Amino acid sequence: MRVTAAVDYAVRAVLELAVLPAGVRLKGDAIAEHQQISFRFVERLLADLRRAGIVASQRGHDGGYWLARPATEISVADVVRAIEGPLAAVRGSPPEDLEFVEPAAITRDLWVATRAALRSVLEVVTFADLASGHLPETLRPLLDNDDAWHRRTQEPSTPT
Repeated sequence: MRVTAAVDYAVRAVLELAVLPAGVRLKGDAIAEHQQISFRFVERLLADLRRAGIVASQRGHDGGYWLARPATEISVADVVRAIEGPLAAVRGSPPEDLEFVEPAAITRDLWVATRAALRSVLEVVTFADLASGHLPETLRPLLDNDDAWHRRTQEPSTPT
């Protein structure tokens, strides 16, 4: 999965709101400045998040942004979908709607499994988790795998 700048910035913007005390609003320029993101970009992302029902806003002197629902009810997947659309679309379509001819028919199952794997992480991590500084314990085995911390630039070589 490629995490776009838009998704990364949107997650960071929502997290800025998730750590606020209840009833506190934050202006878009404050989010942009604190996260070192272009104000125009943050405003566009916040508009997308508002349309998705993740954040709410009010204009004016006492205005700003806040979470539209509790941080425990907003998953990272919600933000990804609000900014980029479905977690695992294939050429813009849900993988289960596609048909492939042999020998590629199995790739439909591959893309459905990929979506399920993404969901198993992104749908269980809420902004309350992120705001607390801790991920759910169910993700610990993924983080404890040494291989998870190493980038692969090419396939591992196999001994001959």
